[in-house]
Formats: sequence, C-alpha cells, structure tokens
Amino acid sequence: MKNILLTIEYDGTNFCGWQKQPDKRSVQGEIEKALSIVCKQEIKVQGASRTDAGVHAYGQNANFTGHFGIPASRIAIAANNILHGGKNAIGAVGDVRIIEAEEVPLDFHARFNAKAKKYIYKIRNESETDLFCRNYVYQIKKPLDIEAMRDAAQLIKGTHDFKCFQASGGEEKKTTVRTIYDLQIVNTRDIQSDIQIEVRGDAFLYNMVRIIAGTLIEVGLGKIHPFAVSSIIESQDRQNAGHTAPPQGLYLAEVYYDMI
Repeated sequence: MKNILLTIEYDGTNFCGWQKQPDKRSVQGEIEKALSIVCKQEIKVQGASRTDAGVHAYGQNANFTGHFGIPASRIAIAANNILHGGKNAIGAVGDVRIIEAEEVPLDFHARFNAKAKKYIYKIRNESETDLFCRNYVYQIKKPLDIEAMRDAAQLIKGTHDFKCFQASGGEEKKTTVRTIYDLQIVNTRDIQSDIQIEVRGDAFLYNMVRIIAGTLIEVGLGKIHPFAVSSIIESQDRQNAGHTAPPQGLYLAEVYYDMI
C-alpha cells in the first residue's frame, strides 16, 4: 500500500469547485479520472481545501492510497499527459496540473495534517476594466487607500473569534476561533493585479478570505474606517463586515505541513 501526496495547480474558471458534485466538472473529479487510468484502479483523492467555483490554486494538496506499481516520480508526468489531452495534443495545456507527487507515511492526510494555509487575493485597481483579466482578479475602478487597508489588516492578525467573517451555508464548525499568522497588503505589478492581499492562517471559515478581502476593500474605498475592524470582529456579526469579494480573485497559494 502506498500513500501519495500531490501538489496541484489549477485555473478554477471552468470548474464547479474542488469537490466532486453530480453531473458537474470538478477539479477532484478530473484528477481522480486521470489517476484511475494511470494507477489502473479506482482512485479517490482527499484534498486539503475545498475551494469554490471560480477559485484558483497555485498549491492545492491532495493525497490518495492504493496498491499500484507506478513509482511516485512518474505519476505527475503520466497523469498530466491525460489531463492535458493525451500524447497527440502537442503543446496543449489543460486547466489543472499536478506539480509534484511524493510518497508519504500511510497515516498522512492532506486535510487533517495541514497546519496552516496561505491564500492570495488579487485586485486590479485601474479606472478601466480589462476584459482578459475578468476571470483572474477583482477589478476595482475607484482608487484604493492602501495604507488604510494595511492599518485594518494589522487588527485582523492574531487569534480571534472570526464569526463575522463566516458566510452562511458552509460546514458547521465547533468553533469560529482562528489564528491569522500574517496578513499583508502588497503593491504588485504582475500581469494581472496591482494589489494582492496575502493571508496565512491555521484554518479558515467558509468564505472567510473573501469576506476579509471585501472588508479591506471597503476600508480602501473609505466605506469602513480602518480602526472599526476591531469592533466588527468583536461584534461577531456577519452584517457588520464588508461584502464577500468574488471568487475569481482568490488563489490557494500553499498548504503547510510539519512532517513534509
């Protein structure tokens, strides 16, 4: 029996999300189909994060177990060949790719062994929108006050009850207390975005990062005072926080494990 840990990147635009759903295209479903062919048996993968429709990933992790002969070092190559259209699809690039596959202890679980996760939220802050960026950033036309957003971000860092940043409809949690280790507002000039919100925490509530992003954007627009964020958190009331930023700006950047 082998236990294989995958590191995966994907463009979430044309997926219903990570998790398999009946009659819908999911990242998990596409990965399982490819691996089942490669390993010559039915494969079920366990993901570290259940990203929503439209959300992207630079570093999603998932693990699977089974009895198969192919070495871990060949799994990514073989599976990507299928995911990208097969041997005859010269130059083809799919919307999901296994970056790495490595063998880990049998008791390892990609979700339950995760100690922290990092997300990036991308914002294009320009007066004119860009058609070709619409699936990859949140486009804000009015100028954002970056320093005000940074002041607010400092108040979110630390261990708090983040119930105000939890959307309804997610999995019921025993506690809404979470720890945000780091939260940075970064000026950037990459191909798409002008501003990135980078957040690293021990775990996240349903839509928590997108609500944090929406709240910080409203701070940047002057709709919420930066120092009001403390009272918003203390209120534990979702209605007091900002809007839920759209999914296309969100990227799962990295999952952290002690044993890896």
